[in-house]
Amino acid sequence: MNEAFFAELSAWLTQAGLAGISETDIVSGFCERCVVAGLPLARTTVLIDTLHPIHEGRLVRWGFGPTESPLLDYGRTSPDVLAATGLNPKDVQAAERWRHSPFYRMLETGDSLLRRSLNATTKDEFSWLSDLFAAGMTDYVAIISRFAPEGVIGEMDAVYSSWTTAAPSGFNDDQIAALRRIVPYLALAIKSVSLARMTATLMETYLGRDAGQRVLSGRIVRGIADKIDAVVWFSDLRGFTRITDTAPEQVIPLLNDYSDAIVSAIHGHGGDVLKLIGDGALAIFTAEDRTWACDAALSAAIAARKGIVELNKRSRGRQTDNRYVSWFARRRSFLWQCRKPRAARLHCHWPSGERSKPHCRDVPFGRSARSDVVGFRQCRGH
Repeated sequence: MNEAFFAELSAWLTQAGLAGISETDIVSGFCERCVVAGLPLARTTVLIDTLHPIHEGRLVRWGFGPTESPLLDYGRTSPDVLAATGLNPKDVQAAERWRHSPFYRMLETGDSLLRRSLNATTKDEFSWLSDLFAAGMTDYVAIISRFAPEGVIGEMDAVYSSWTTAAPSGFNDDQIAALRRIVPYLALAIKSVSLARMTATLMETYLGRDAGQRVLSGRIVRGIADKIDAVVWFSDLRGFTRITDTAPEQVIPLLNDYSDAIVSAIHGHGGDVLKLIGDGALAIFTAEDRTWACDAALSAAIAARKGIVELNKRSRGRQTDNRYVSWFARRRSFLWQCRKPRAARLHCHWPSGERSKPHCRDVPFGRSARSDVVGFRQCRGH
């Protein structure tokens, strides 16, 4: 690998970061170019933390088998966070592997590079090494490309990468030096793309998908508003105050499960969640065709109901207070489409047979094919 190779590869990484191509394409393009230049890479992993309500970071893999995804969003690794959000067995196992990883050791020691020849003696020193040794790898190098304090956002403070080879003699000194030299360029490209993705995630999480996209497109000037014709969804949980008072330790994990079912149903049918308000969810369904928007909202309501039923089934196998089941079974939702001079309100209430407000009455216009499942009514005073 000569100077021309380093100049060409660094220029390609710069353009890839500026163009915002995916992390998987950046990593695969980098590794393929290195192999062509004579660096005997066999497997590579690149990790970077993020700001996300569910995931702690993203893992990109190259050189693995077809059954292993090149992209993986990993969960929380902090014991305190795992305990607060519910101890998912898979997350607990992954967190345990992380605490026995080379990267965790490097964070404790402050090292930026760790190298191990893979053999029967070293394969059990860290997690992951035994799998690599079994796959025929001979040499392992881990590199942490740390950010300056001003460049740290949340827990996104570095790019972690590992490099393995199956060459009989492993990496030589020149190849290790080449990795030291060129990996920071890769880290910068990955950071650039990850920041753009993270910004979009934060916008969607805290503003909603539609509003977030509008902000990212530049709609941030004060005093400018758009008129939106939409179906509005509001849902919440009955008895939420009672649950927080009588079983406060159950609130967060159960609310997470409930919100996941509701938000997944809304997003799955084209809706946008505007805000999560404690136990409530405010969302909209927009479309040029009002009938389509109404049908989408009703379909989402039906999907949400099915999701809650499945959630209740899973809860029966847990060591959980029985209030969990009744809490979710008695939820209520309201959907309505804004109209002038009146509003068409779609009542979605469970259990079936629950009476709507006295001032609402059935109307014949615009009935959906699913109006026998979820009522369609017009309300005065809107």
